[in-house]
Amino acid sequence: MLEIMRSTDPTEIAFASALLSGEGIEVFVLDVHMSVLEGSIGILPRRMLVREVDAAQARVALRDNGLPVSE
Repeated sequence: MLEIMRSTDPTEIAFASALLSGEGIEVFVLDVHMSVLEGSIGILPRRMLVREVDAAQARVALRDNGLPVSE
């Protein structure tokens, strides 16, 4: 699995997940429950992972829709 995106904005994560799911790319989001540790202030980013074989297609889809991409 490769990290393709990191964000503290939950709406970006939700949009990216829906976008990639629509492309047929399975997404795994890490650090979803970190708000318990940080007190729900949103300073710890969530990370999105995809399979290596889907990483290039996922990065293109995210860039085409104006979302940040981890390299």
